[in-house]
Amino acid sequence: MLKNYFKITWRNLVKNKFSSFINIGGLATGMAVAILIGCWIWDEVTFNHYHGNHHRIAEIVSITTYNGSTNADEFASVPMANEIRSKYPDDFEKIALITSGGHLLSVGDKKLTHWGMWAQAEFPSIFSLRILKGSSTLNDASSMLISESLAKSLFGDYDPLHKTITVDDSTVMRVAGVYEDLPQNSNFHGTEYLLSWENKNNPGNNNPDDWTNHHFQLFLQLKPQADINTVSAKIKNISKPHLKGGWEEIMLHPMNRWHLYNEFANGKMDSGRIQFVWIFGIIGCSVLLLACINFMNLSTARSEKRAKEVGVRKAVGSLRGQLIAQFYCESLLVSLMSLVAAMFIAWLALPYFNILAGKKIVIPVNQGIFWSSVFSFTILTAFIAGSYPAIYLSGFKAIKVLKGTFRTGKWASLPRKALVIMQFSVSVTLIIGTITIFRQVQYAKGRPVGYSREGLIRTEVNSAELKQYFDALRNDLINTGVVDNAAISSSGSTEVQNSMVGYSWKGGNPNIVPIIGTLFVSYEFGKTIDWKIKEGRDFSRGFPADSGGIILNEAAVKFTGFPHPVGETIKWGEQDHTIVGVVNDLVMESPYSPVQPTFFMLSDRKNHVISIRVKPTVSMHDALAKMEPVFKKYNGGSPFEYQFTDENYARKFSDEEYIGKLAMSFTILAIFISCLGLFGLASFLAEQRTREIGIRKVVGASVFNLWKMLSSDFIVLVIISCLIAIPLAWYFLNQWLQQYEYRTEVSGWIFLTASAGALVITILTVSFQSIKAAIANPVKSLRTE
Repeated sequence: MLKNYFKITWRNLVKNKFSSFINIGGLATGMAVAILIGCWIWDEVTFNHYHGNHHRIAEIVSITTYNGSTNADEFASVPMANEIRSKYPDDFEKIALITSGGHLLSVGDKKLTHWGMWAQAEFPSIFSLRILKGSSTLNDASSMLISESLAKSLFGDYDPLHKTITVDDSTVMRVAGVYEDLPQNSNFHGTEYLLSWENKNNPGNNNPDDWTNHHFQLFLQLKPQADINTVSAKIKNISKPHLKGGWEEIMLHPMNRWHLYNEFANGKMDSGRIQFVWIFGIIGCSVLLLACINFMNLSTARSEKRAKEVGVRKAVGSLRGQLIAQFYCESLLVSLMSLVAAMFIAWLALPYFNILAGKKIVIPVNQGIFWSSVFSFTILTAFIAGSYPAIYLSGFKAIKVLKGTFRTGKWASLPRKALVIMQFSVSVTLIIGTITIFRQVQYAKGRPVGYSREGLIRTEVNSAELKQYFDALRNDLINTGVVDNAAISSSGSTEVQNSMVGYSWKGGNPNIVPIIGTLFVSYEFGKTIDWKIKEGRDFSRGFPADSGGIILNEAAVKFTGFPHPVGETIKWGEQDHTIVGVVNDLVMESPYSPVQPTFFMLSDRKNHVISIRVKPTVSMHDALAKMEPVFKKYNGGSPFEYQFTDENYARKFSDEEYIGKLAMSFTILAIFISCLGLFGLASFLAEQRTREIGIRKVVGASVFNLWKMLSSDFIVLVIISCLIAIPLAWYFLNQWLQQYEYRTEVSGWIFLTASAGALVITILTVSFQSIKAAIANPVKSLRTE
């Protein structure tokens, strides 16, 4: 029976080549989009699953409240680890502190700068690192683990075990083991080495009893029976007895939520990249639905041609259930053929998709779950696409069909029109959404940042000599004639790496300890980045008292409540710092969020970033060529590595930008599928009205009138689609924009542009068939019947 169904189906597909081609083309495109989006979503939801214990790993998050504002930071203090170990042994299996950063690694004459971390001994086992050589031990103060790629870079084909590596030209470490490179869908991707926490040069050992120093991350592996919410509530006040004012609560952030729920609101996990998973899931389903609608429309449009087939088969005894099965077989065969084409399209598109998405996704053809998922949604697609045609066509009355009295009537076209409206409502909504995403990115990019990024570069201090002889280095850089100024600081101008406690001031609440973003800078920092002084003055070597001075940004002035801040005093520890100036807010963190209160103080205690301002009249290529010898003079054989500040700032928009690019690509495909359906529908309807067109031409109808007759219905349908899409898009986009403190508005011109674009695309698509039919020879048209 099934074999006969497929034979009849194949004959029908061959007989109707044009509509079959459009059906397969549309479904294949929709399926390819669904496959790519499905792979992307799988990569997102399985983020960190490389680590075998991911479901039992958590990170400490610090929650602080001051002046009604609650913040959550993924940092902890060193003594917190020992406190948790000693007090809660029944809840935690393993605990490890880390502190991350870039370090200069030297092996003989070879020197490379890579990202790594100081880590406690249990870190490798918590995150189930796959050791390829040696062991995972970090108990020895001089031991380190390196990644497979770093081993290749430093030692080539030689065995790296027990070889020594000098870190930052000062610390000699021994390679105890080599681990497999961590994949891109891990939070620790790019971590090239682990240094033993026990080493005396680890900054975590400087003051191991300081509860206020929150420069570290603390990871914990829970015992199998432990409930993370119960344990989190149990330890939330662990640091309060050790902090004046008890200003901190802590919570456990489970590893399975690090990637998708990486944003906090009022001290609670709020959202994050999970919103993008939902967005692309909806887009994938929408594009596939558009392809299914094409199949439904073309199948029902051919209803009069297939009515005789249905009538004959019913007359010879076919039951309605058999006819329904026949039409579902037709849908299934089209879906299976589309799947083959979709796999080929996805395979061709994958390299470009990975570039747009910033990932290294592969289609997992060797996994059973992939094929079971693919075949499941193929069958579901066949069911959705074939359901309406099967039920509609199988319901024709045999007597009416065979008597020649069967007519589909004007009401029969209503479902088809409704499907076209649904198609273009989805397409117009996607157009509006894509424009809004790009507009939000451009709006944030245009936000005044409070300093000049152009011509500003940064380099990390990767040796003691660079920091020790910075003043001489700065003078030599300026003497090259290509540098305007240079400064050293604890953070660059695109981040605030340090948040400090222990500040107090007149009028502040003595029972609450504020955490303030803090940058330690040299005198020339402000002149180098070109910040704007709002009140008072900049730091100056001409004022010896500035060594104890402090500069506030506007957010800090508002935070402290000083009506006239210049000349006021802020106490930190036992030292008073006089406010010498106020600068405009600098956008150093997220460009979508309010600027955090920040203090700038003269100090070299934590400075490790050199900022350099290149003269605007000098090309960057020439400037770098002249700067490199100066750095090599003070930095031995270390490589001169640098970053452009404008590029660092641009990376803050990377998530939204690649989401926008992906959304635009899928929107174009959605429009293509919709147009493909319109093209097929217009072709069929023009063919259906061939005789009418011929008669109208004979009695004097112009090409324009015929074009108008054939196109007007489609244009009306698209206008209705726009009227439906506009309020839907406005509602959902307004909801999406609420997550950004600094956001654009959904302007009316976006709706007009999207609607006009949809109309133009519709007219161009339909006009080809309409004009072709209108200019045809009427003699041939009248002979068609």
